[in-house]
Amino acid sequence: MAPGTTLPVDIPTNHTCDIDDRFLYLVVPVGYSVIFILGLLSNLVALCIFFLKSSTLSITVYMKNLVIADLLLVLCLPIRIYYHNKEGPFFLCRMVGISFYVSMYASIVFLSLISLDRYLKIIKPVQVFRIHRAEWSRKTACIVWAVFACSTFLLLLCEKGTEPCDKICFHFHRKRPAGGAINLVVVALFFILFLVFVCFYGTIGAKLSTMTLGGSDLQARSRKKKIVVRTYVVPAIFTLCFFPYHVVRVPYILSQMDVIMDVSIQQQLHMANELMLILSAVNSCLDPVIYFFLCSAFRKTVRCAVQGRCKLSMNERAVSFNRSANEF
Repeated sequence: MAPGTTLPVDIPTNHTCDIDDRFLYLVVPVGYSVIFILGLLSNLVALCIFFLKSSTLSITVYMKNLVIADLLLVLCLPIRIYYHNKEGPFFLCRMVGISFYVSMYASIVFLSLISLDRYLKIIKPVQVFRIHRAEWSRKTACIVWAVFACSTFLLLLCEKGTEPCDKICFHFHRKRPAGGAINLVVVALFFILFLVFVCFYGTIGAKLSTMTLGGSDLQARSRKKKIVVRTYVVPAIFTLCFFPYHVVRVPYILSQMDVIMDVSIQQQLHMANELMLILSAVNSCLDPVIYFFLCSAFRKTVRCAVQGRCKLSMNERAVSFNRSANEF
C-alpha cells in the first residue's frame, strides 16, 4: 500500500426502524377488530334501512353517503390488522391507507353537511334553502366523492419512501416538506370546520332555550329535553372521535418532517397518533346512533326489529322519512 493511502471506512447505516409499536402491537389489532365487527354490522343494517325506499329529504341523502363512507373505512380494517407492524405490498398498503383516510374525511364532510342542514332548519324553519332539496344534496355528494377520488389518484402517484420505517405498512413514515405541508393544511381546515361547528351549535342552543313548544307543562319540557339531546348527538360524536386525533396530528406531522428530531418524542407521538386514530375509527360505529336520533324511519325500523314485529310497510316508511324533515 502506498504511503499516505487511507483504508476505506465502513459507515454504519441503520437498516431498522427506530420507531416501534410496543404495546400497540396488541392494542391496534384488537381495537380495529372490535370496530370492524360492530361497524360492519351496524352500517349494513343502516344501509338496508336507508336503501329500502328512496327519500326526498336532503338529510337522508347525506346519511346514505355517510353510511357508504363508514363502510369503506370498516372494510379497510382487515388489511390494516393483517399487515400491522409488517412489511407488505407497497401498492396495497398505500391504497388501503389512502382509502382509510379518504373515508374518514368523507365522514367528516357529510357530518358537517348534516349539521348545516339541521342548523338551517332550526334557525330558519320557514325558509327553504337549496341545500334542503334532495337533488341539490345528491349533486353535492357527487362533488364530494369526485374530489376525494381525484385526491386518491394523486396520492397514489407519490414515490415509495426509502427510510427503514417506510417499508412497514401503516407505520411512522417520513414526509417531505410538500407532503407535510399538505397534511398540515388539512388539519387546519378541520379546525376551521370545528369552529364553524361550535358556532352552529351555540346558535342552535340559544334558539332552543327560547322555544316554548306549546306550554310549560311536563310534556312540553320532556319534548324540549329530547330535542336538545337529539340536536347535540352530532357535535358530541364529532368532537369525541375527531378532535383528539387532529390535536395530536400537528406535532406528529412535524415529527415526520423531522422538525421534531428527538427519537423518543417521535416514538411517543407515534403511539399517541395510533391510539387517537383508533378513536377516530370508532366514529363508524357511532354514526348509526345519529341516524337513530335524527331519522324517525330508522328509529321505528330498529325498534320494530328489536321487538320482533317489523310491520312497517314501504309506504309507511316513505311517510316516516318525509316526516323527518321537521324532526329535531
